[in-house]
Amino acid sequence: MKIVGFIASPRKEGNTAWIINKILEGAKEQGAETQSWYFSDLDIKPCRSCYGCKQDDRCIINDDMQKLYGAIEHADALVLGSPVYMGQMSAQAKIFTDRLFARFHPRFSPQFKEEHAANKKLILVFTQGNPDSGMFQLYFDYTKNIFQLLGFDVQGVHVVAGMRNEPAHERKDLHTVMKDIGSSLVSERFPE
Repeated sequence: MKIVGFIASPRKEGNTAWIINKILEGAKEQGAETQSWYFSDLDIKPCRSCYGCKQDDRCIINDDMQKLYGAIEHADALVLGSPVYMGQMSAQAKIFTDRLFARFHPRFSPQFKEEHAANKKLILVFTQGNPDSGMFQLYFDYTKNIFQLLGFDVQGVHVVAGMRNEPAHERKDLHTVMKDIGSSLVSERFPE
């Protein structure tokens, strides 16, 4: 099983990166092959709404998103992590999400190759400074619904709150919880 983590934070060593890497560590301990992508290392341009992808069956923007399309296509499961900025995903995560339009038909049916079918498992992870994990619940539900509409099998939306006061790596409770999320992708037992 191959699990790919996407770290949509400008901080390579911040809370979101630590959490996604801990999830991948849990998956790796269960025998999964893992890979992570730091959006801060990538040049991903916004969607131009040119519809070139609907004529050539691929996005015509030549940037690092091309690598991510391949990673998605060959993965069995994905983990997308983003800090919450202004009540939403980061700009980096939004650009990535918008560029997924190139891999779906206008009626939102997946166009991944059949042997790498859609319905890929997806875990969404949001980190936020505010201690109230339900503060942006409407947005988290909306985001889950968008990814389901795009054909992903969203296994969970995890909100790690209170990051302003205590960094993720210092929170002992998160070490096991995050690794358990990763191992659940391999064992198919999903924690709430």
